Amino acid sequence: MIKSSRRRRRSGIFAPRVTVRPHRPAYIRWLIVLLACTLILALSWGMYDAGHQLVDSDEKETIEEMDHLSRSNARLSEENGELRMKIAALERQLQMDAVAREDIASHVKAMEDENTRLKEELAFFENLGTAIGKIDQQIFINQLKLVRGQLPGEYRYSMLLVQSGKRVKDFKGSLEFIVHFRQNGEKMVTPLASENPSNTFDVNFKFYQRIENGFRMPLDAQVESMQVKVFEKGVAQARLSQSVNLSL
Repeated sequence: MIKSSRRRRRSGIFAPRVTVRPHRPAYIRWLIVLLACTLILALSWGMYDAGHQLVDSDEKETIEEMDHLSRSNARLSEENGELRMKIAALERQLQMDAVAREDIASHVKAMEDENTRLKEELAFFENLGTAIGKIDQQIFINQLKLVRGQLPGEYRYSMLLVQSGKRVKDFKGSLEFIVHFRQNGEKMVTPLASENPSNTFDVNFKFYQRIENGFRMPLDAQVESMQVKVFEKGVAQARLSQSVNLSL
């Protein structure tokens, strides 16, 4: 009884389910796998080619942009070099113009000073000409000046030594210059040094002689004035003496 019941379960509605599948040869399965791999490779190659073309396009644009920037940089460098040369030339020209202006101004100032001096000398000689023949032989100091030099501690002086009178003969003698100055709050004097042991300067003229020279003093010395003494050769006493203050 039991056996027949089991037999009915297996052969009736109680029998296990069976799936029926069609039979496929093995080469079809390999063909499907090959097609799938080929498709994957094709897709991969397409993606690679697209990416490569995109990279090539970007790289080409980058190279073109870099080439453009390089040309622009070279052009700007060349323009900058030309501008630097022009600026340097303009600076040199401005410096030359400034020096030329300074030279012209200095030359004009010197000519103005010379013109003023000549006018003073002309007036002096005109006045002196009216007195010639009326006075005995005399020595004059005219246009005595004392000014600062261009260098620190430098001073310059100038004067016109004139002789007038009846039957004028050559005057032979010497000059002595004495500088009055302050140093360390004290008043001091010093003669100007010369080649002569007596610190005098020889003169020899008939009508007039212009004297221009300079001297140096210590930087802490404050020059106030200068005295000039005129000695005739063979005479110990000064023939003439005159002082002048430092022009400010």
